[in-house]
Amino acid sequence: MDQPSPHTAQSLASDLRALGVASGDVLLLHSSNRSLGFVVGGTQAVVQALLDVLGPEGTLVVPTHTPENTDPAGWQHPPVPEAWWPAIREQAPGFEPSCTPSRWMGVIAEAVRMWPGALRSDHPQVSFAALGMNAAGIVGGHQLDDALGETSPLGAVYRLNGKVLLLGCGYNSNTSLHLAEWRQKSPPRAVTGSSVRQPDGTSQWTTWVDIVADESDFDRLGADFEAAGAAVIGQVGGATAQLMSQPVLVDFATAWMSANRLPKHSVSKKPLASGEAPVLASS
Repeated sequence: MDQPSPHTAQSLASDLRALGVASGDVLLLHSSNRSLGFVVGGTQAVVQALLDVLGPEGTLVVPTHTPENTDPAGWQHPPVPEAWWPAIREQAPGFEPSCTPSRWMGVIAEAVRMWPGALRSDHPQVSFAALGMNAAGIVGGHQLDDALGETSPLGAVYRLNGKVLLLGCGYNSNTSLHLAEWRQKSPPRAVTGSSVRQPDGTSQWTTWVDIVADESDFDRLGADFEAAGAAVIGQVGGATAQLMSQPVLVDFATAWMSANRLPKHSVSKKPLASGEAPVLASS
């Protein structure tokens, strides 16, 4: 029995084009590297395939979140002793876009973060990295108290009529759905905090209030979105992939949440973050 050919940068690029990724696109990627199967050249070849398809006028965007840079009082997986909390808050080195690694975002996202020419937003919990023509405009001006809202990279992708690609992962990894949360009327808010690097190289524990992220119903939302025929589903390498318009997705999700979520009105003093992640993580 003949063995199947291995996946390559060229074959992945062909799969991406067949799915609908096009030159000049702004593409927000969530990915599971292992879902692709064996790729000649590994993660480097995957990123190269994406960049080849997007071309010099396209832009590749990935989440590079740092959920460990959150208030230890809210950590659950695992929790840490309360006696440790002051040291964690006071001694954490502080988020530095150029060198702080992402966590739980996957090796493809981390490869993009480290790719020559990549730019990264400076939010200490939910940064994004971008490569390409619109990178600076997407990652610039990421405000602490609008982590996943209109002024965030998600909002920038929306205004640029970008696309979302789920590569071997589900809607619980679809960070753009959080932009719909930020668009709800009076969404619940909470205090959160992170260690933030200062211009003089020191670190300072900083707190702010932002909207509470909740992805518990994202899979159900995604199923309804796909049932409406709004996503293109196909194969990229060994992975099942879903490609969709980010504005269409966010508009659908905004209406869906308004109809399906009970209103919650609160400002909690409890931290927003958990020990796993304050937002979605790609595998």
